[in-house]
Amino acid sequence: MNQLDITPKVEQLHDLLKLIERDYMPAVLANSLGAEDMVLTDLIARHYPAIAMFTLDTGRLPQETYDLMQTVRDRYGVDIHVYFPDAAAIENYVAQNGPNGFYQSVELRKRCCFIRKVEPLRRALAGKRAWITGMRREQAVTRDSLTISSFDVENNLQKFNPLCEWSNAEVWAYLKQHDVPYNKLHDRFYPSIGCAPCTRAVTPGEDVRSGRWWWENPESKECGLHIGKVASIK
Repeated sequence: MNQLDITPKVEQLHDLLKLIERDYMPAVLANSLGAEDMVLTDLIARHYPAIAMFTLDTGRLPQETYDLMQTVRDRYGVDIHVYFPDAAAIENYVAQNGPNGFYQSVELRKRCCFIRKVEPLRRALAGKRAWITGMRREQAVTRDSLTISSFDVENNLQKFNPLCEWSNAEVWAYLKQHDVPYNKLHDRFYPSIGCAPCTRAVTPGEDVRSGRWWWENPESKECGLHIGKVASIK
């Protein structure tokens, strides 16, 4: 089988990361430890160490995600700053709605996501000039207008999506060609991995994000991290 040639796209990634490191510091990678973010983790850890990384520990992550978090630390020797949700806010939410109240309505699910993800993200981005994500256009209908660079009005900094034009096959080609560690749930048909109670495996032919909040309509399947206002698209 012929190996997929991703050299041009990897070169474009290097060019973009060099630009970010030169013109947009301090910058951070929002690292969910999914397949796409592991492409960026490998590149940044090996070539652009001035770009920091953080992850959001919601308190409901699968064990496989914690295992990968440790593997990244051990293999690359990088410090991924971990942000946690406010304990009092979690206690109040659970007291009012139960530990799995997010299944009851989109409103309660988004409230849970706000507490566990959006508010910690705001703390993680405070004082930064740019943030980097691993989002791709083909992941979901909510991301089909994604651009490589835009100004995030909500968080008041530049947002970069370096892999937005990459295919799933190209992502996995990079991981295999560079022997990059990845979340073992991917081998069990979890193309998109979030909190354990809100993520399930998918069947062949399903949308890659169909395993996230599977009880909701596709149009509502975002947690709030990536739906803020954007402007000055470049």
